[in-house]
Amino acid sequence: MSKTTDKARKPDWLRIKLTTDGNYAEIKDMMRSKTLHSVCEEARCPNIYECWANRTATFMILGDICTRACRFCAVKTGLPTELDLQEPERVAEAAEQMGLRHCVVTSVARDDLKDGGASIFAETIRAIRRRLPLCSVEVLIPDFMGNWEALQIVMDANPDILNHNIETVERLSDRVRAKAKYNRSIELLKQAKAMKPNIPTKSSIMLGVGEEWDEIIKAMEDLRAVDCNILTLGQYLQPTPNHLEVERYVHPDEFKQLKEEGLRRGFSHVESGPMVRSSYHAHEQVQSAAASQV
Repeated sequence: MSKTTDKARKPDWLRIKLTTDGNYAEIKDMMRSKTLHSVCEEARCPNIYECWANRTATFMILGDICTRACRFCAVKTGLPTELDLQEPERVAEAAEQMGLRHCVVTSVARDDLKDGGASIFAETIRAIRRRLPLCSVEVLIPDFMGNWEALQIVMDANPDILNHNIETVERLSDRVRAKAKYNRSIELLKQAKAMKPNIPTKSSIMLGVGEEWDEIIKAMEDLRAVDCNILTLGQYLQPTPNHLEVERYVHPDEFKQLKEEGLRRGFSHVESGPMVRSSYHAHEQVQSAAASQV
């Protein structure tokens, strides 16, 4: 894997389709009116136009200020505000208004809270189910600093998919992430599966931060060793000049090869491409995950 000779120049395959139709505007207004945050906006996701136009969004709970400062992430960092106990119900109302069939809920890291926000995750799952019994719920959680009692709170709420991202290969983890540890992330996925064997687990790796091919394959094997079911692979894009630089742009053909490698190793679903993010096409992954559990 060689570095790109011109890091500032994005290749043609990274062009973003801008779609700001009625659905996009409606969802944006709804987020504002209910004082909700979405990782789509806060993390500057390149798929926001496509997803919002298709009435799909990933809700970000526990505020919009993260206690960590990962070098790849555009979410604000600092001292979080007070806990909003009404947030789960507002998320559920928004999900109902959108008529979602699959809802993704993530959060900032809240290391200031004893349970890392696990109880709010659990109540959000339950609130969505009360309003939308047929809607599947996926949660993308932080590592809770290795607090498995907090993880148990989330698992007891029975999400349809438990998602936790390792983000990068083991060698680069300490440089790319803040506080989070590669082995602790792997252990979280292992613990989640031990607590609820029938709940599919999911993780994500972003490419282009200096990883080697063999390291990606090793990360896949580490995930499969703890029975992780779903993998997403996407291109890292530098959100601001103050963040981690892009080491190279990975060609779509390489993403296809990595998808084949992942499926060969037993993942039930691998979403792999330059514009793929953890929640991209998440609704399509539910069926693959469910089929693998039969």
